[in-house]
Amino acid sequence: MDLCELLQAVRDNPESVVVPASWGQGRAGFGGLVAALVFENMRAKVPEGRPLRSLAITFVGPLAVDKPARYEAEVLREGKAVSQMLGRVVQDGQVVTIVQGSFGAPRSSVIDVPAEPGPSMPPVEACQELPYVPGVTPEFTRYLAMRWGVGGLPFSGNSSRQMGGWVRQRGDVPREPMTEAHLLALVDAWPPAVLPHLKSFAPGSSLTWTIEFIQPMPVLDSHEWCMYRAEIEHARDGYGHCAAALWSPSGELIALSRQTVTVFG
Repeated sequence: MDLCELLQAVRDNPESVVVPASWGQGRAGFGGLVAALVFENMRAKVPEGRPLRSLAITFVGPLAVDKPARYEAEVLREGKAVSQMLGRVVQDGQVVTIVQGSFGAPRSSVIDVPAEPGPSMPPVEACQELPYVPGVTPEFTRYLAMRWGVGGLPFSGNSSRQMGGWVRQRGDVPREPMTEAHLLALVDAWPPAVLPHLKSFAPGSSLTWTIEFIQPMPVLDSHEWCMYRAEIEHARDGYGHCAAALWSPSGELIALSRQTVTVFG
């Protein structure tokens, strides 16, 4: 099942959604997909005209693949302009993911500060792609393509504080408008920015993740490459703190992301 099909599955029946092993990431389902599915279920309960402003995600435990899970969405408060939502993923009676979401309608304001343009990045065709290699790279990379333009690949011993490049869905996926659900998968596709510092394999994963979307979003479709860059702000004692951003192909800011990551090496 591709991303489009899984998003439709959670719309059809959030009470029982199975993430297939092909979307695995180590012993768990891919976190970016889980976040996308929670968001899709939340969005169905939010009034029209209130786009997503931010999500705060905690990965409480691993989501087992090939097993059903329940995706819950609860309205915490609905004000004149902002809806506050709470989402959960429950599997085998245990909460595995918690997501707090803020959706807000635009307001009239005299403040208008444009985002800075995207960073300089080598063109897509000049960047090294992380290939999907069964049994070596995470299973979900069969669906998402990343090309490195900044920093190094995981476990390459590259000590740069920055890592990034280009990302899009892999292969001949249906051409459809890019939504926040697609973008959640694209942002989280990238490995923790601390992993290139290692010279040999060690597991690492997101502990918490916050992401903010710049609205209105640029008009993009699912075949386009987006530009990503992450920077390590601090790393020690097996935890890393990283800030990242996603831009459109033309350098228009789409999302701001922060993660606390764990690394066992």
